[in-house]
Amino acid sequence: MHRLLTTLGRGFKERIGWKRLGIAASLLIIAFAITTLVRTLKGVDTGVILIALTEIPPVHIALAALCVVGAFFTLTFYDFFALRTIGKKNVPYRIAALSSFTSYSIGHNIGATVFTGGAIRFRIYSDYGLTAIDVAKICFLSGLTFWLGNTFVLGIGMAWHPWAASAMDQLPPAINRLIALGGLAAIVAYLVWLTLGDERRELGQNGWKVTLPSAPLTLLQILIGVVDLGFCALAMYLLMPAQPGIDFVSLAVVFILATLLGFASHAPGSIGVFDAAMLVALPEFGREQLVATLVVFRILYFLIPFGIAISAMGSRELWLNVVLPWQKRRKLHEDCPASATTVPQPVKRLKSKGDRIARG
Repeated sequence: MHRLLTTLGRGFKERIGWKRLGIAASLLIIAFAITTLVRTLKGVDTGVILIALTEIPPVHIALAALCVVGAFFTLTFYDFFALRTIGKKNVPYRIAALSSFTSYSIGHNIGATVFTGGAIRFRIYSDYGLTAIDVAKICFLSGLTFWLGNTFVLGIGMAWHPWAASAMDQLPPAINRLIALGGLAAIVAYLVWLTLGDERRELGQNGWKVTLPSAPLTLLQILIGVVDLGFCALAMYLLMPAQPGIDFVSLAVVFILATLLGFASHAPGSIGVFDAAMLVALPEFGREQLVATLVVFRILYFLIPFGIAISAMGSRELWLNVVLPWQKRRKLHEDCPASATTVPQPVKRLKSKGDRIARG
């Protein structure tokens, strides 16, 4: 039996591989989400959507925008925490904030966040002496913060309101509660495991090793993820229609599950996947009103940060590759001694003895 399993595993790696399986799963999620979205939006009146957009209170939009700002501010600590964990204290917070904000905003809107976000991080951190391995460690620790925060919030939310996830995963509330308690138990077991010795916190081999944060720092790591998700869910909650009404915990559970589905799809901006999940999980709301909410949320959370991130990266590249070299050339030109820039005078030709005799 063991030999059979080994042969099957080897055949899977050679013929299919995890990479191809991940791509196939992403395409399957996107295709299913688009099909669901088209079927859900069939017969939707665009005129009603426009009316619903005007019915969202401006003060709610303003408060939701502040929540988005709070979410992205918290997001900057993903990279800052990871940098301090791997011992790169020479990188200041402003650079960590720029890298975290731009890599997430651009990567999530373009798609394939792991690769696009990693490339942006390397472009920024390489100026501070970080290698590709260092950037890989930062991506790993930032992802760990994301998943710990999601697991904790989903565990609390689904244990409290297990029926909130039933519309999306089609599982009985009792099963959802068991899954939630299992997630919380896994976090507790992970924290206990971290306290059993420093050598247990080292992962990797062959030159790639990362030391996991200690248990107290992991609690801080979880808090960063929880605050980030809390701000995002609150922004969506503020934009929701007033009727029929939904409590914050139930909406947070639906929102995080939809976000995870969008993340798993690797679709640009989770377009289609996130929206379809929200529409399916919240059938009690009018489709036009919910679409209006999703449009405003996308503008606040995706489009505006994406434009700011592109502008920030473009300005940085312009400064580093155009302005700074021009300033250096100008300073070098100004510092040159005056004698080096004076025009040489023509040398007078000496008169020969024959010339003097002829004139005499």
